[in-house]
Amino acid sequence: MKKMNRTMGALLAAALIAGSMTTLAVAQTHDPATDPTTHADSKAVKEQAKADKKSEIAQAKADKKKADAQADADKANAKARVKDAKHE
Repeated sequence: MKKMNRTMGALLAAALIAGSMTTLAVAQTHDPATDPTTHADSKAVKEQAKADKKSEIAQAKADKKKADAQADADKANAKARVKDAKHE
């Protein structure tokens, strides 16, 4: 009886290992990254790149505008200090 239990346990373990190996093999056979790229995928990637570029340009313009406004404010502040210093 003990020998039969051991044999059944070993057989069950082997079956479980074989089942997990089969599942692993099936899971590895389909990789979405290796699927052929469709025209729609290519177009979507191109559109996303275009949108990213527009966003970068808009951000750069906003940053420049902010920097220019800060420089103008600093310049006006410096002129005001010079004017105040002359009046004193």
